[in-house]
Amino acid sequence: MKAKLVKLGELYKVTSGGTPSRKNKEYYIDGNIPWIKTGDLKTMYLSQASEYITKLGLQKSSAKLFPKGTVLIAMYGATIGNCSILKIDSTTNQACAAFQPIDEIMPEYLYYYLLSIKEKLISLGVGGAQPNISIGILKNIDIPLISLEQQSKIVSILNKTQGLINKRNNQIELIDQLTQSVFLEIFGDPLKTKWEQEKLQDITDVRDGTHDSPKYIQNGYPLVTSKNIKDGKISLEDVNYISEDDYISINKRSKVDIGDIIMPMIGTIGNPVIVKEEPNFAIKNVALIKFKPEYPINSVYLKYLLDSHFLESILNKAGRGGTQKFLSLKDIRNMMIPLPPLRLQEKFVGIIEDINKNKEILEQSLNGLKDIFNSLMQRAFRGKLFSDI
Repeated sequence: MKAKLVKLGELYKVTSGGTPSRKNKEYYIDGNIPWIKTGDLKTMYLSQASEYITKLGLQKSSAKLFPKGTVLIAMYGATIGNCSILKIDSTTNQACAAFQPIDEIMPEYLYYYLLSIKEKLISLGVGGAQPNISIGILKNIDIPLISLEQQSKIVSILNKTQGLINKRNNQIELIDQLTQSVFLEIFGDPLKTKWEQEKLQDITDVRDGTHDSPKYIQNGYPLVTSKNIKDGKISLEDVNYISEDDYISINKRSKVDIGDIIMPMIGTIGNPVIVKEEPNFAIKNVALIKFKPEYPINSVYLKYLLDSHFLESILNKAGRGGTQKFLSLKDIRNMMIPLPPLRLQEKFVGIIEDINKNKEILEQSLNGLKDIFNSLMQRAFRGKLFSDI
């Protein structure tokens, strides 16, 4: 029997929150009412907020207090389409849409359903370069309405699969912590180094990408910016494209080659990446470090040095560690780099290569689990997961 499709607007009163005026400090100082923003929507369950408001702030604004069990979805911004279930009573800002709990649908069932149609929702969003999933769009979405028993079956199997994904993520995180521990064990704290130091510009060729804003086109050459450097890798999933003329022009001063290190200079500072494949992209607001064979520094050693608290110290000394972090080209060129003996650097590289082989196995397993999870979600909401749905 095919599940009945019902519009979310017929089941839920879909609403959003609001932001108390930032000009009135009484709305925020010593506040104890959780106030959720879209950046907080990172996990399935949400039990704490990054910011709090006062009772007066709630009364004097369009913010609303939503009960535990409310499902939130980010309507726009960097986390558009992300969802969470409240484990606490909380308010939200206006960028969060809220589905307060109802008897007919489990919050987890709605959460997984919204997750399964995330890309569809984003594609329906209006606003061109900055899509916006409006309340109207959300109200018009059809959801398969099945019994609570059937919903519970779907939630149970998806929870188990998500649990396996979480375990893999935790294992990968532990491996990343291990690499930093190995670094400190071999080289010691880079802020209290006993090794000779040199300015980075004296032992490498340090450049940066364009600061201009070339015109974006539908198809062309990728322009890599800070947002495309994630988790130690270059991601072209959400990249903008430029013309061949702009690509050639940018690469006259900042051509990326295999073996170079590139690193964000604005926003999420750090996260250096060693380029391992022939690059076909240009860079913008990204540092480029090229190595000189005559100097005793290994790219893997430098990558992990820049991935440590060493870089945070540089930011703080330069007074660039605020909300919008940035490093200038001069800051990077003037970094004093500890230079341990090459034999120690090479010993470190050998250990890291062994660790990374295991990390790659875990990442492959993680990707496989994500594929299984997505397949299960699609089958579940098409009524193909269980025979009684």
